[in-house]
Amino acid sequence: MTLQQLEYVLALEKTRHFVRAAELCNVTQPTLSAMIQKLEDELDCKIFDRSRQPIEPTEIGEKIIRQAQVIIYQANQLKESVQNEKDTLSGTLNLAIIPTIAPYLLPQFIAAFKKAYPQISLKVTEMHTSTIVEKLRIAEIDMAILSTPLDDPKILEVPLYYEKFAAYISPSEPIYERTELSANDMPLDKLWVLEEGHCLRNQVFNFCNEKPEHNHTYEAGSIDTLVKIVDINGGYTVIPELHIELLSDNQKMNLREIVKPEATREISVIIRHDFVREGMLNAVAECVKQIIPAHMLDARLKKFAIRL
Repeated sequence: MTLQQLEYVLALEKTRHFVRAAELCNVTQPTLSAMIQKLEDELDCKIFDRSRQPIEPTEIGEKIIRQAQVIIYQANQLKESVQNEKDTLSGTLNLAIIPTIAPYLLPQFIAAFKKAYPQISLKVTEMHTSTIVEKLRIAEIDMAILSTPLDDPKILEVPLYYEKFAAYISPSEPIYERTELSANDMPLDKLWVLEEGHCLRNQVFNFCNEKPEHNHTYEAGSIDTLVKIVDINGGYTVIPELHIELLSDNQKMNLREIVKPEATREISVIIRHDFVREGMLNAVAECVKQIIPAHMLDARLKKFAIRL
């Protein structure tokens, strides 16, 4: 069994087509087919069901593929840890980020990262938290930026910054007249929320300390949509601090501070416990530090490099 054979298996899993998998691996189709067949003979099992079109992994093949992903991931980490010792950051970084952070962080982050680390191939994908955790476990991504804590013993969390929430209220609502709000001032029947699957939705309901039962007929997919809904339909929503700069001057007049308790979320970069690319982790953190206002950054991140 070789790493090359495992890479061929992963390419075939990705493309579900022998010719396209061979092109992806820069080899001929007969070479790729022969190497996968040799691995199947060694393991005495079929990894792929070739009778189906497109081909599909067998039941045991799916288990082999998941393990192969972890093996290739760890092999790549070994190579890149050697590069780190040479003070050279290179290779590929597969980064995931949740949708309620991406609009504020991602545009500037990509520009800063490409400028500072041109030898690293960066791939960023937006995902919900549950998907991120699953893909991190099977080593399909290297790290992610999301809201924590996750309380998952298999995942290491490194706090980056802390973000307050603010209430965005229609002038037609009675609570608009208040200068600041507590959870008891915010009726759920007037609250517009994100759709299921967004961690910010759960944080809002946790803050309100009530069950997520409300009368609205629409749950939005983005913070920007929520703001527009409030502008036209009344009610209120809760938005993260970094979204405030995207509001117009008139819209900013609809903001109210939330107190008792203060509504805040922790944003962290998360990795697997076997992650060894310390230089890559610090590269991500340094780019975040360039973008996020200093008062929001984690105190330790301001002073120290991340150590694994």
